[in-house]
Amino acid sequence: MPRMLDLSDEVRAEIGDEEADRLLAGDNTPGSYDCTSCRTPGDAEQERTSTVLFVGDETAVLAFAHSSCLPSQIVTVSEEQLQGAVRSITGDDGGAASEAASQAASQAVSDAAPSQAVLGVTSGLVLIEGELRPALVVEPTGPIARPGAAPGGGDDFLPLLIEQGFMPVTSLDSPPPALPGWSVLLAMGQLHAVLQPGTGGGSPVAWWQAHHPLQVTEDWRTAANKTQTVLLFAAPVGSIGRQPREDMLRAALDKAATHGRLVAATMPLAGT
Repeated sequence: MPRMLDLSDEVRAEIGDEEADRLLAGDNTPGSYDCTSCRTPGDAEQERTSTVLFVGDETAVLAFAHSSCLPSQIVTVSEEQLQGAVRSITGDDGGAASEAASQAASQAVSDAAPSQAVLGVTSGLVLIEGELRPALVVEPTGPIARPGAAPGGGDDFLPLLIEQGFMPVTSLDSPPPALPGWSVLLAMGQLHAVLQPGTGGGSPVAWWQAHHPLQVTEDWRTAANKTQTVLLFAAPVGSIGRQPREDMLRAALDKAATHGRLVAATMPLAGT
């Protein structure tokens, strides 16, 4: 029986027309699966289902997700992580492959800047316009320099992000504007990556990606699934810190905004 599959042009181009046609005809496709995004069961015979292709340098693994959770897309991961996933699923069915593939998306990548600073990411709910909104707060562990800049030349983290389309924030009275082409990847109910547009209109690439998938609270995940968007705030080193409570996180964000040390954007929960 034909499956209700969504298969993007980029996924079709990667796997080839013959394999794509077999998938759409119902071959090599599980009727039921665990969604690689929300972790709940799906049925490709009863509901729209997206094909999500995790691609390493030499290996690719196909996973499945509710179309309402993720669009059909390609997600680039490290070959080492993907090979580990393939070894772990040898002899398992497609549902296991889907889970292992999403775990493979957890390699460490940080293309934000050429310095050795690491991007720290904190999740929390932020009250804006009377509604609790899912947010990520990004703060590096040290100053971020421009490519080619001399050591000790200052911190260009915010200017670099503004050049990418992030907007300066002076208050948290309203959500920041959307940033086209960027998205937040939440797979298997865990935070995997922040994706940015690929060069030349290619597949999205990781701007930040976790060493290991990050846990988020059930309330955060529920809010994100409800709005299908995530607010991303970014501040230079020393502006926010690791706050133990969400009210303290909000206070730190307000302070950073007041002092002109905060940029932000609204991103879809996942996207190409």
